[in-house]
Amino acid sequence: MSVITRFAPSPTGFLHIGGARTALFNWLFAKHHGGHMLLRIEDTDRARSTDAAVAAITDGLHWLGLDWQGEAISQFARADRHAEVARQLLADGKAYHCYCTPAELAEMRETAKAEGRSMRYDGRWRDRGPDEAPRDGAPVIRLKAPRSGATVINDLVQGQVTVQNAEMDDMVLLRADGTPTYMLAVVVDDHDMAISHIIRGDDHLTNAIRQRQIYDLLGWTAPHFAHIPLIHGADGAKLSKRHGALGVEAYREMGILPAALRNYLLRLGWSHGDDEIIETEQAIAWFDLDGVGKSAARFDTPRLENLNSHYIRSMDEGELCQLLADQLRSTLGRDLSATESGRLPLAIRPLKERAKTLLELADKAEFLVAGRPLAMEAKAASLLTGEAPAQLAKAHACLQSVEDWNLDDLTAAIRGLAEAEDLKLGQLAQPLRAALTGRNASPGIFEVLYFLGRQESLDRIGDHLV
Repeated sequence: MSVITRFAPSPTGFLHIGGARTALFNWLFAKHHGGHMLLRIEDTDRARSTDAAVAAITDGLHWLGLDWQGEAISQFARADRHAEVARQLLADGKAYHCYCTPAELAEMRETAKAEGRSMRYDGRWRDRGPDEAPRDGAPVIRLKAPRSGATVINDLVQGQVTVQNAEMDDMVLLRADGTPTYMLAVVVDDHDMAISHIIRGDDHLTNAIRQRQIYDLLGWTAPHFAHIPLIHGADGAKLSKRHGALGVEAYREMGILPAALRNYLLRLGWSHGDDEIIETEQAIAWFDLDGVGKSAARFDTPRLENLNSHYIRSMDEGELCQLLADQLRSTLGRDLSATESGRLPLAIRPLKERAKTLLELADKAEFLVAGRPLAMEAKAASLLTGEAPAQLAKAHACLQSVEDWNLDDLTAAIRGLAEAEDLKLGQLAQPLRAALTGRNASPGIFEVLYFLGRQESLDRIGDHLV
C-alpha cells in the first residue's frame, strides 16, 4: 500500500506549534515509508478563513523544511463534491431529510441538559415520509447511523477505541443552505485524496468514530487512524497564550533555527531511546508511530533554546554568517557595508559559543557593525572615567605603532604596554573594551581589536581621548 498522509489546517490564524508538530509527524511518517504528504486547507469557515492565514501556514511549513506533493487543496472549493456524496447517501436510503426547526432543537438541548446528558438528536424525522414534510421548510440531510452494535477504530497510537452506536445520533451531513458539514467534507476529501493514514491530535478522536460511520455507510475503506496526544505547557496545563509564543513565525522571530525546532518538536511525544539530538535524515530513518507515546508532551522554551544553541554551534559557519547578517540588517534597519560584513566570519566562532538564539548572536555581534560614536551601556560608561582616558591615549599611541594587525602582534603590544605602565591587563583591557564595543562584556580584547580592524579600532578609541 502506498503511504499518503495529509496535513489539514484551518486557515484562521498562524501555524500553531501543535499544528507544526502534526505536520512534522505526517511528513516524517510518509518519508519513512517512501510515500508523500499532501496539504489540504480546511477553509469551509468562510468568516474566519483568510488568505493571510493561508500564507502564514504555507510560509511556516516552507521555513520548517516540510514539503508537500502538488498544490494545496482547498476544502471549500470541493463543496459541490461533498454535497454530491450527501445526496448519494440520501438516494441510497442511508441518509434522510430532517425538517426540525431551531426551536425544536433548542427544546431537545434543554431536555438533555435537564436530564444531565449530552445533546443527541432524537431521530424524529428518521423514518417519516416526504408527504409529511412542511411545504416551506428547508431540510438538512442527516446520516442514518446504525443504532445497534458498536463503532470501532483500531488507532495506531491509542489502541482500540469502541463506542456503542446507541450513544451517538444521526449527524448532519448537509446544512439547509446546501453547505456540507466538517464531518462529511473530511471523509470525502480523505477518500478522494487516497489518504492512507490520518495522523492528527487526539482532540479529533471522537470525530474519528463519527467519520468511521460515514466510511462504512459509503462502503469505502477507512484510512488508518493515529491520534497523537496534545502539547501542554511546562506546568502541565493545555498549551495556551500564557505559555509564550505559539506560532511558528514567533519562534523564527525569536531566532530559533528550523532544524532545532524540527528536532524539538520530534521529541515532543516521540522517542528513540535516549537520543536527544536527531538530525532530519536520521529522523526519517527512525520515525514510526510505535514511538509515539500516549501522554501529553510538555513544551519547555528553555529546553528548546538549549537545543537551538547546539544547532548554532554545529552549523556551517558560512551559512550562520549569512543568517547573522540578515538578523543584523533587521535589527539595524539598514544594509551592512562590505567592510562590516567582512568582520562577521572573523568573529563568528567565539560569538556562537554562548548564543542560544540568532537574536542573542546578533546582540553579541552588534558591536562589529555599530556606528560611531558608540552608544554606551551604563556599566561600560563607568569604565571610561578617572584614569581611563589617559590609559586609552597610551593604548592608542601603542596600537598606532602596530604594523601588522594580527592577533600575535596585538597581544604583544597590549601586554607590553600593561607591563610598561605597571598595570594589570584588566586595568587596560576594561576601558579598551568599553571604548571599542560600548559594553562591559565581549570576546577577548585582542580578538575585538583584530575583528574590528586597524582603522575602526583606532577611530573608536580616539572618540574617547581628551
